[in-house]
Amino acid sequence: MLLSAIILQAAAGAALGKVGAAIGAAVAALAAAFGIGKIGQHTMEAIARQPESAGNLRTSMIIAAGMVEGAALFAIIVCFLTLIL
Repeated sequence: MLLSAIILQAAAGAALGKVGAAIGAAVAALAAAFGIGKIGQHTMEAIARQPESAGNLRTSMIIAAGMVEGAALFAIIVCFLTLIL
């Protein structure tokens, strides 16, 4: 009950949108960090199993990490735009 009252009071003001944007940016950054960590973990496991394919795996890992980072950047930009607009 207390949490819902606090949320309703915050919704009355314009601060809830800014809090939501900040939480969205934080979640996007954390999700990207977790995803890139998992990509690196599984790439290292694959390289340990087959060291001769390290070059191909490393290239694929860098491309996948770049795509995750790009998606996270778009999410963070959208969150920051909600603060401005």
